[in-house]
This record gives sequence, structure tokens and C-alpha cells, in this order.
Amino acid sequence: MQRKFEGRALRSLVLTTLVWLGALLASVPLISVLYMLITRGGARLSLEVFTELPPTGFETGGGFGNAMAGTFVMVGIAAAIAVPVGIMAAIFLAELGPDSKLANAARFAAKMLTGLPSILAGVFAYALVVMTTGTYSAPAGGVALAVLMLPIVVLTAEESMRMVPKIMKDAAYGMGCTRSQVIWKIILPTGLPAILTGVMLAVARAAGETAPLLFTALFSNYWIYHDGDLAVMNPTASLAVLIYNFSGMPFDNQLELAWAASLVLVMIVLVVNIVSRIFGKPKY
Repeated sequence: MQRKFEGRALRSLVLTTLVWLGALLASVPLISVLYMLITRGGARLSLEVFTELPPTGFETGGGFGNAMAGTFVMVGIAAAIAVPVGIMAAIFLAELGPDSKLANAARFAAKMLTGLPSILAGVFAYALVVMTTGTYSAPAGGVALAVLMLPIVVLTAEESMRMVPKIMKDAAYGMGCTRSQVIWKIILPTGLPAILTGVMLAVARAAGETAPLLFTALFSNYWIYHDGDLAVMNPTASLAVLIYNFSGMPFDNQLELAWAASLVLVMIVLVVNIVSRIFGKPKY
């Protein structure tokens, strides 16, 4: 009996050690990337980089203020498209026709879209928006990012609605509530934290995409707003494309800005994920 106990304790110790070792090895790439970003990008961070335009050629100084503004605008456009459409689709999948042929097809399409190469979303938006309007623009970039956000919103929102306790819905129906009242007064408020988590995760993914924006928004060395107006129907800068462009340049100034922009982009994604964890706590 004593030997059997010692054998179990030894196996438990070995497995625990292997799990911790695996976790440490898995964290090495992330820690290495963060270390490089902080050491090489943190030194360049200043108020100037958030308020100045990107430098050209042999210019010194500069920043990526227009790229940050463009990123926020395009992600905002994408969210304005993907969030309402995704939630409406999720309501149908979870409550109105969960087992219908249309629901099964839509659910399958959403799962397929989660693995869609982002460059194909850019090609789709290019054909739909850029070729129609004749110009690269922020709305075109927003449409491309919305395609990538939509399946994440749909699937997470559907799952959150399915997790609402059936007893709560039955109680509402028992009190005479209609289906629409149950959806808007019971299901959506209860599932809201998980829905917000899905939205934030979708935003985090969209903020870091580069390939779709190369086909749709391209890039610009100018501000997206001029004389108080948003010039959205023009090529628009973004942090991801700025990093892509500057990382291949032979100028130290642009390379330093690429590192700084990378750090800022990682911090934005980190903040979005932290917010999603905070608001993603179950309400009930």
C-alpha cells in the first residue's frame, strides 16, 4: 500500500513538472516578442509619435498619429457592420430557427469564415467596394474587417444566448411575455457579457490585420480628417500597414517607428482583451 501511494505521488510530481515545463516553453515566444517590442519600441515612444505624420525618405522624427486615427475609424466601421448583423443572425440561430436548414447552413458558413484567410476578405471588399467606388478608402477597409469580425460575433453571441437558463425563459413565457419580449428583455441582457466578450475579441483581431487593408484602404501619409471633415473616401493609413511598410525600409528612423507602432498595436490589443475579460463575467 505504501509503495502504491509513493508511485502515485511520483507520477503526479512528474506530470505536474511536465505541465509546468510545457507552459514555460509555450510562453517563451510571447515573452521574447514582448521583450523585443518594449526594448526597441518603448525607447521611441513619445507624445510626438502620436501627433505627427509619418516621415518620408531621409526625414527624421515624425510619428504615426494618422495611422492610429485610421485604425480606429476602420475598426469602428467594421464594428458598426458586424455587431448588429452578427447579433441578429445569432438571435435567429439560437432562438427563432435553431434547427432549420437555413440556420444549419448559416452556422456552417460562420464556422468556415473563422478560418478564412484574411487576404481573401480583402479581395472580396476590393471587388465589392473599391471597384464600385473607384478608390481605396476607409469604408472599403471597414467592410474587409467586418467580414473577419462577423463569424466571431455570430458564434459567440449564439453560444451566449444558448447558455441562458431555460428556467428564466420559461418563467417569462409563463408570465405572458411574447417571444420578442423574452429575446429583448431576458436573453439579450443575460447573455450581454459573453456577447461583449465576442465583440471585443473580434475587434482585437480586426485591429491587427494587414493583408485586407492592402487591398482596400492602402495607405496614406496624411490625416484622415481635414478642416474638420473626415476624408474617408480616400486611401487611409493604419498601424498594421504602417508597420508592414516601414519594416522593409533601409532607414533607421522608419524602423524605429515600426517597432514603436508594433508596441502600441500590441498594447491596444491587450487592453481590448482585458476589457473583454472584465465585461465578460457572467451576469447570472
